[in-house]
Amino acid sequence: MREARTPRLAVLIDGENISDKFADGLFAEIAKLGDAGVRRIYGNFSQDSMRGWPGALSRHALVAVHHSPMVSGKNGADITLVIDAMDLLHSNQFDGFCLVSSDSDFTRLATRIREHGLEVYGFGRQKTSESFRHACRRFFFTEGLECPVVVKSVPSQVAPKTVVQPISATAPSKTKFKDAKKKIQMLKHHYGLAKLKGGWMQVLELENRIMKGQPNFNPADFGCSDIGELVRKTNCFELSTQSGILNFRPKVENRNAV
Repeated sequence: MREARTPRLAVLIDGENISDKFADGLFAEIAKLGDAGVRRIYGNFSQDSMRGWPGALSRHALVAVHHSPMVSGKNGADITLVIDAMDLLHSNQFDGFCLVSSDSDFTRLATRIREHGLEVYGFGRQKTSESFRHACRRFFFTEGLECPVVVKSVPSQVAPKTVVQPISATAPSKTKFKDAKKKIQMLKHHYGLAKLKGGWMQVLELENRIMKGQPNFNPADFGCSDIGELVRKTNCFELSTQSGILNFRPKVENRNAV
């Protein structure tokens, strides 16, 4: 059987809108989604707000698209990003796009790409408008992607040495649900919407249903590596694997409540 091809992605970053401190966590998360064949960052690199980005260019093989505004206050870099996105879209070489910005002006770009049948993954701050977030297949908050460092202490007789350990890019964001009841209610709610009383649902179908209403849904926010682990941890569902696909349904005692 042929192996599934790794999705080919185009990563377009609004550098004037996103801080370079998220760069490492950003590309760690993108690597889980597919192969970033195109990596471009747009903006006026003479601005103080973009001073940190040049250091990330070689580290992440980013191509800098510099834009010097002819008129102050105009968003020429954003327009250049959109033009490039359309060129890449119609090249038919990509399976999806990663749009990195908190700017709601990119909402129409996201919907246009999805109308073409491609996936769109958004990355931005928690204040990003709902319109842009919901236009994306999935949306990741950059606050959960920052990679702070932890410095380990060393014995006094050893010469001081700083050991840097990046925090995982999937560290739970501030919006995580801490209440186990909320996990179970959410899963049962989406199961019930499918009108499958007493029947089995594929776990991946459950994830797709959740993300239609919550594009920023991430199992890591519940302390789980994937949706399957999240379902298992509730201990409220029966599980069955058929042809390598995990299915679930509420346990008998819980089934009538769905």
